[in-house]
Amino acid sequence: MPPRGVKSKKRTRQYEHIKRSEMARGRSTKVAKRIAAATTNKTRRRRGETKSRRKRS
Repeated sequence: MPPRGVKSKKRTRQYEHIKRSEMARGRSTKVAKRIAAATTNKTRRRRGETKSRRKRS
């Protein structure tokens, strides 16, 4: 299940792909989910797909 707020199929696929690849690297399911959610949310913020956009430095 992708993070709350992710409604597009593209971001859902991205989340699942990252989660699978992290698990293949030997990470636990819990850690893999956390990394996938953080990466997906970071991408959404950078692309302006969220309500509040974080400034890049």
